Order: sequence, then C-alpha cells, then structure tokens
Amino acid sequence: MSENISRAYELAKERYAEIDVDVDKALQILKTIPISVHCWQGDDVAGFERDDGALGNGLAVTGNYPGRARTAEELRNDLELAYSLIPGKHRLNLHAFYGEFHGSIDRDEIGIEHFQSWMDWSASHRISLDFNPSYFSHTKAVDGFTLAHQDAGIRQFWIDHGIACRKIAAAMGEAQGNPCINNFWVPDGFKDTPASRKAPRERLADSLDKIFAEEISRELTLDAIECKLFGIGSESYVVGSHEFYLGYAISRNKMLCMDAGHFHPTEVISDKISSVLMYVPELLLHVSRGVRWDSDHVVTFNDELQAIMHEIVRGDYLSRVHIGLDFFDASINRVAAWAIGTRNTVKALLVALLEPTQKLQALEKEGNYTARLALMEEHKSMPWSAIWDYYCQACDVPVGAKWLETVGQYERNVLSLRSQESVTH
Repeated sequence: MSENISRAYELAKERYAEIDVDVDKALQILKTIPISVHCWQGDDVAGFERDDGALGNGLAVTGNYPGRARTAEELRNDLELAYSLIPGKHRLNLHAFYGEFHGSIDRDEIGIEHFQSWMDWSASHRISLDFNPSYFSHTKAVDGFTLAHQDAGIRQFWIDHGIACRKIAAAMGEAQGNPCINNFWVPDGFKDTPASRKAPRERLADSLDKIFAEEISRELTLDAIECKLFGIGSESYVVGSHEFYLGYAISRNKMLCMDAGHFHPTEVISDKISSVLMYVPELLLHVSRGVRWDSDHVVTFNDELQAIMHEIVRGDYLSRVHIGLDFFDASINRVAAWAIGTRNTVKALLVALLEPTQKLQALEKEGNYTARLALMEEHKSMPWSAIWDYYCQACDVPVGAKWLETVGQYERNVLSLRSQESVTH
C-alpha cells in the first residue's frame, strides 16, 4: 500500500474524528452497499434478440463509439473489466431481451434456461443479478401501448411476458441466495392529448394485477414499478405516471422505482425519498443524469447525486433503498462510462457516510440553524478524497484516473477490433 495514501488517510481520519465521524465505521458500511450496474450501457440497449438493434418506444441512444458489445460473452467481458475498476462488491441489472435465445423465442415464451449462462457467470464472479421485463423494441409495442393496450390479445401477450419475467427473477434469487429485484417499466402513452386518461390506467392496473396475482416469496424476488413523466412519442400522456404508480405501490405493497430523469426538470428525487418511504416498504432508485430531459447521461459527481445519497443516509434508509444505475452513452467508451458513473455513485455514498449526521440533526432539534448551516458547508471541504483513495487502494482498484490506462489498453486490444470481426449470436 502506498505510504503517501496511507499517511493522507490517517491525517484525514484525525480531521473527521474532530467532528465525531468514525471513518473506519463509514468504510465498513460502504463495503456492504451494492450498486446494481446496468447491462444496457455496454451495447446501447440493443439486446440479443436480433441484429438490427432498433429501439423505439420512447428510447433513443446517441453516438457511435466503436466497440459496442454484440454478444452476451462480449458484454460479460466488458462488465468484468468495469467491475475491476470500481471499489466494492456490486450487482448486475439485466433486461429480459439480453437472454441467449439461440432461435426464435418470443417474449411471452422466455424462461430461465435463456439466462443460464448469466447465472453461471453470476455464481462464478459472486455478482448477484437483478432483472427487468422488456416492454419496448418489439412489434407488439409499435403503437406505443403494451399492458394498457386496447387489444386484449396484445395485453395478454405482455401480461404473459411479465409473468415469465417474475419466474425468471425468482429463479435467479433462489440461485444467488438473495432477492432478485424485478423492475417493471412500460412506455405506454400518447403523443397528443388523450380523450380518456382514465381507461388506459384502468387497463394497466388490471394487467399488473394479473402479473402479480401469484404470490412469490420476497426472499426470492422483489417486484418494483417505475414511473415516468413523458417519453419520445408519449409527450402528452404517460399511463404509468408517478401518481399512478405511487398509489399502486401503496395499495399493493410493491416497491416503487424512481428514476432521476423521469420527473419534471425542476423536480429532484432526493426530495421525494423521505415522503414515499413513509408509505411503501422499499424503494428502488435508478440513478441517472437528465440534461433538460430524461436523456440518461453518465452520472457525474453533481449536487443532486450527493443530495440523493445524503438523504438515504440521513434518513437511515440504507436497508430500505436499493441503488441501481440507468444511463447509456454511445458517444464515449462504454466501459469508461460504467466506471465513471459507478465510481461517482460510490463516492457520493462515501461523502454522505462521512457527514456528522447526528451532530447536524441535534443542532436542528435545538433550533440552532446557524451552526447547522455552517457545519454543512464546512463539511464540503473536508478531506474525503483521501478516504476515497485509501478505499480504492484497499479494494485493489486503480486510484485516481489511473483506471483510464486500463480502459485505453482494452480499447486498443479488444474494442477497436470488434468492427473488423464477424460475430455469431
């Protein structure tokens, strides 16, 4: 271990001890908090059902950086490199159309056998899996509706897909020994003003009730439902709004998923965490960065990211909040995007854990808002980066920007060659 990093760490510990923060305890807690890294950053949300990689249904990926993963094996190789650059032990979030199908398998027919290779990889690398049904990029979703479709046959197709995904998630949870979070997001909505906002929401609630009709142990899988303000092609009306899913989650005892880019540009999810956790059992976060809209930019170490993590720690919600990522950028190296976004998320968690929360809350209870504000501001210049460097080194991952050298070499030796090679799914 570098003597300079160790010396800086010890000095930083002394500084934090002066404000009653136990740095060793903070790092012990940090090691126990997994981030669910999303698979779709590595291949531009293309999946492995077909070769055209067409998206649609409210999704778009911009950029054409070389080296997109074209097979599950390539994606797993890229993920392994990304995990080696990120301190801590984390999870993987899979979408349903990332199975290995080896033939014409429609989404209402998928089974755990199509994800066996992912489960084998998960076991060998001790990386637990989360899951998502895929309600987009499909011929039965071309008009913008799935579970809320007027056609009962199309609704049933997507209901069957959701039921199949719950069984897959439960099998994953049983195999890995901890619950697989299964998150439902649907793109249903209208481009222009609807004549009835009520009817699609009634159909969506009925479809979800059918999907969740079978009781599955929470030790195997946790069902989550994700809201959205608008999407491409659903600018005027989204069936699954925040209010719809909040009510559904409360009344059906489901986990609510909040995405940082799924609200009005003036709204932030950090302000909603304490409110929704009064009424729902657990919360799933899709940490992203919207720029003027739900554009899923790579997570940076910005004010909202830090506010999210502060809110989780200050509210003592670490056992009830599950943190996942959701961004996709094809304009930069995709492995680097994973590393940047996930490292920033872990950094923000560390900073929140290093805050003298009890002291701040005691000052607030006393009505000493002057001291509260002063300490909050002074904390921003505390030497947390020395703790971060030590944590990275202790986890045997690169310190500072040294990880870029590893990514650069991988790009030269692997990613840059993919456009020159043929591939067989």
